[in-house]
Amino acid sequence: MAMATSPFLHPIHILEFRRCPFLPLNSQFPPRLHFLPRRFPSSSTIRASSAVLMESVYRDTSTRQDQAKETEIFACPVCYEPLIRKGPPGLNLSAIYRSGFKCRRCNKSYSSKDMFLDLTVTAGLRDYAEVQPVRTELFRSPLVSFLYERGWRQSFNRSGFPGRDEEFKMAQEYFKPAEGGLLVDVSCGSGLFSRKFANSGVYSGVIALDFSENMLRQCYNFIKQDDTLLTSNLALVRADVSRLPFSSGSVDAVHAGAAVHCWPSPSNAIAEITRILRSGGVFVGSTFLRYTSSTPWIIRPLRERILQGYSYLTEEEIEDLCTSCGLTNYSRKIQQSFIMFSAQKP
Repeated sequence: MAMATSPFLHPIHILEFRRCPFLPLNSQFPPRLHFLPRRFPSSSTIRASSAVLMESVYRDTSTRQDQAKETEIFACPVCYEPLIRKGPPGLNLSAIYRSGFKCRRCNKSYSSKDMFLDLTVTAGLRDYAEVQPVRTELFRSPLVSFLYERGWRQSFNRSGFPGRDEEFKMAQEYFKPAEGGLLVDVSCGSGLFSRKFANSGVYSGVIALDFSENMLRQCYNFIKQDDTLLTSNLALVRADVSRLPFSSGSVDAVHAGAAVHCWPSPSNAIAEITRILRSGGVFVGSTFLRYTSSTPWIIRPLRERILQGYSYLTEEEIEDLCTSCGLTNYSRKIQQSFIMFSAQKP
């Protein structure tokens, strides 16, 4: 049906409803619709209004992105939802210690204890304790944690480990594609390499991660002896390597020094490491080999029996695990029973 129009009221003006200026502010809207003729804004006014609107949207988006950056580093180990932080921003020890974290999906809270952030699934539970493998419980011992850098780690040299300085240089070579990114040192022990990575200044942040509370306490004791580390982007986190508290594709580099043989399930751990790596991210690990291609056949069964109870793998098994988890560009260096390997997420 055609609509009659007034010569003083353009048809499109009927789409613009305005409150009568004589109505009280608390009146219900709209008690009556008033069609008031209104002049169209000029094109310059429209452009100016659009610019203001776009600037406002940009500011809101930037604010949301900045807020997301503060919560996207750590994720809930239950559902992998990025955690919400309440406290000062930053990755340094002081900021993490003074912050509280909460998952918006499962409502679970996480907090720091003894200068490390506990991001295990069992964090906060008082009446439940899981039975861990002997090799896992061994490194949770206060005595072993104390001795690790005071003679224990040095004994690895007899099996072909080249020493902490040389191992660090080898790892840095593998990590060149990840320079400037976030590095996670899983199963870090007393932080032997975590501290070296943080002191190098090559990475935007370093997270020293271990399941052993006492190892992390030892790591903090060593950090206190270096003032630069106390204010550097270095955080201590307790977590399970088979349930890493990071969003998928959020980490640039993962290091696992002399650790694979201690993991209850190397396949689960490497799958988790692959999940959290960004495209192009690098995984570098070192461990003891069960035996090498040069090990005499007559000795191999003996070594398997002696090393029973630990996840000592062969070179072929390590490469196969990395490949089956989707990693590429596998590379390795072997010296006696020592192997350092590297693989990259495509």
